[in-house]
Amino acid sequence: MDQTIYTNYLEILREELVPAMGCTEPIAVAFAAALARETLGRMPARCVLTVSGNIIKNVKSVIVPNTGGRKGLRTAVAAGLCFGEAARELEVLAGATEEQLEALDRYLETADIRLREAESEIPFDLAVELFDGPDSAYVRIVNQHTNVVCLRHNGEILLEKPFSTAVAQAPENRKLLNVEDIVRFADEAKIEDVREILQRQIDCNMAIAETGLHGNFGAGIGRILLLSYGNSVHNRAKAWAAAGSDARMDGCEMPVVINSGSGNQGLTASVPVIIYARECGVSEEMLFRALLVSNLVTIHLKTGIGTLSAYCGATSAGAGAGAGICYLYGGKYKEIAHTIVNALAINSGMLCDGAKASCAAKIASAVEAGMLGMRMYMHDSQFYGGDGIVVTGVENTIRAVSTIARDGMRSTDREVIRLMMANDKS
Repeated sequence: MDQTIYTNYLEILREELVPAMGCTEPIAVAFAAALARETLGRMPARCVLTVSGNIIKNVKSVIVPNTGGRKGLRTAVAAGLCFGEAARELEVLAGATEEQLEALDRYLETADIRLREAESEIPFDLAVELFDGPDSAYVRIVNQHTNVVCLRHNGEILLEKPFSTAVAQAPENRKLLNVEDIVRFADEAKIEDVREILQRQIDCNMAIAETGLHGNFGAGIGRILLLSYGNSVHNRAKAWAAAGSDARMDGCEMPVVINSGSGNQGLTASVPVIIYARECGVSEEMLFRALLVSNLVTIHLKTGIGTLSAYCGATSAGAGAGAGICYLYGGKYKEIAHTIVNALAINSGMLCDGAKASCAAKIASAVEAGMLGMRMYMHDSQFYGGDGIVVTGVENTIRAVSTIARDGMRSTDREVIRLMMANDKS
């Protein structure tokens, strides 16, 4: 395949498939706080945290890992200030000790942390400003979880990057993504180029999924699926992916390899494919190639939507998982394209109402849609252009769904956030 496309696809995988501990929005807040504290050079007397509504939505109900079961924005920023290591980025809180947790409790009792909602229209927008006497530090992150666009110390600009205020602006290399080239890349990729990335995803995501099945986490969706519907590969694919989310939404301190900035999407895009590959007894190489399909399709579907929106990202990852499983069964471009279209027609419109226990159930629904989309085409059935939101051609359908999710659901997003804030009992 074209060498430029090949190189860019490798770069996308390296950028996207990275480990993160806990839900990525509170972790991004902790990362910003840790970076601001390191810039200030000491603990602050006062902290101002400014965040967009979408970040409020995704932090409100989820436990921040390594904080003793605490939730919320104050916890996330305080943990970053007390013991965050900015160099570890999305694993910023991984090194917490018992002594530091005790210090966090003491700090939260008296901390002057002020929370503000961002005035910008950017769905992913957070800033941490610290003050101590005459000194100050400021960090702003926009659009992606570690995308620092401004860093200041005592008013001096240490870093400043241009950024767009548009809802979703794809990085240039993402614009090369298309389903036909994704399948070609999966066919032709040198395994040694992708082994380390994908093996880490397999190891991390299957480990937390297994922990979720055997522990008492969240609503226990993964465990309930197995108890209710048996041990078929079809059900296990949903149950194991859901169990990983059960654990991470409930503060499990094990890392997840994310996709499109989300651990839940990383679990959804990978675990079902791994479960099916093991059931089918395929080679390690075949598993890797199927994971390339599932991960890149997921990234492709999410690119036009943006990092945060009212559209549940598990929908995109479920379609990606369906595409990867289709590849395991010998599917090529035509079969995979129809799987994606069918899956999007089934589940598009599922709302994102923040990170919480019910995400695990939404993952199960998304994986079901992906697998049904594949089975439909295996049985000579499909949805056609003109059927609802389906447009003739997989890329046209992807663009249509992206437009609905990115633009059409903006007012929905605002209403979801308003309702969540009105019902906030914390």
